[in-house]
Amino acid sequence: MHRKLDPQVARLAIAQALAGANAGVVYANGAIIGHALAPQPTLATLPISIFVIGMAASTLPVGALTRRHGRKAAFLVGNACGVMLGLAAALALVIQSFALFCIAMLFGGAYAAIVLTFRFAATECVDAAEQPKAISTVLVGGVAAGVIGPQLVTWTMDLWPAHTYAVTYLAAAGVALLSAVVLAGGTFRPPARAARSAASTRPLGEILRQPRLVVAMLCGLVSYMMMNFMMTSAPLAMALCGISRAYSNDGLEMHIVAMYLPSFFTGRLVARHGAPNVILAGLALIAFAALTGLAGMTVAHFWVSLVLLGLGWNFGWVGASALVVQSHAPEEGPRVQSINDFVVFGSMVIGSLVSGSLLAAFGWSTVSALVLPPVLLAALGVLWLRQTHPAPRAT
Repeated sequence: MHRKLDPQVARLAIAQALAGANAGVVYANGAIIGHALAPQPTLATLPISIFVIGMAASTLPVGALTRRHGRKAAFLVGNACGVMLGLAAALALVIQSFALFCIAMLFGGAYAAIVLTFRFAATECVDAAEQPKAISTVLVGGVAAGVIGPQLVTWTMDLWPAHTYAVTYLAAAGVALLSAVVLAGGTFRPPARAARSAASTRPLGEILRQPRLVVAMLCGLVSYMMMNFMMTSAPLAMALCGISRAYSNDGLEMHIVAMYLPSFFTGRLVARHGAPNVILAGLALIAFAALTGLAGMTVAHFWVSLVLLGLGWNFGWVGASALVVQSHAPEEGPRVQSINDFVVFGSMVIGSLVSGSLLAAFGWSTVSALVLPPVLLAALGVLWLRQTHPAPRAT
């Protein structure tokens, strides 16, 4: 029997589609713009690294804002950051300022961090058995984002020939405003079960020591960090191979669609087969993406690698998010979720910062090869958890 889609979950999915387009714009051209504006080639991916730093730096303040003022206030602050991203980046391109472009990326990272809490907000709108499906439903909005973001780049990047991509970022600001309109009409009131007294929550140390949460954080970290590690470098690597920007944009579009398209069924897979098994499938796909990157540097190799990378991220991220939700009580949610995201995005900073230097110094093959050891470590963690702390399958 199919339950009617909760209207707040639907609203979050629509907002995810619009907000995710902004991240798509950044990843489609951030390294290319960085290469053009940076004082030296090794700093080409610094703007995307700053974007990730903005994500990491925002997670704990977002958790505090959510606890004090609610989800809706946090969402609208995120939209304001999205508008600032677009306006500041457009101005940076007009005046050719690498520093201002990096500042714009900080706002973009803050916006992305808040958008990523949509998946947890959705779980507060449904019963426990429906939470994995709510997470994946919100991420379905990313399918549209995967088309809107790169196509927005393609349609607008040359509208102002003197300042390539400036109009793209102005359009991104407009998309952020549209997302704010969608979210402004929502209520996002947590269900009664989440309104219990904060005095009943466990000590934070006790929560964070749970094996299930530790493995969930590790797998979320590896899934997101390795995806970002390869995706950050891919557009620039394709450009350095002489592949046109149109092919690069198409590859990124396929990647983002692959990131979110499985969300139509990932939640059901988690409910049926358990989060650990879904995570393992995701890690295997990420490993195959790295092996494809090692196999060659044609357009086809890049495209296949990016598609596998996106699919693997979806399985790993949805599965890890479901494990996080299973590791805390509803009233513990915003605090635990913000810590989880801080660990994930804080660690991503390292990979994002070094990806440009590694690509410049050693090439795409080295970037691809370095994905494999962390994936193996995460897979071993999941196998250990499945063996020592089995959880009953949801029916």
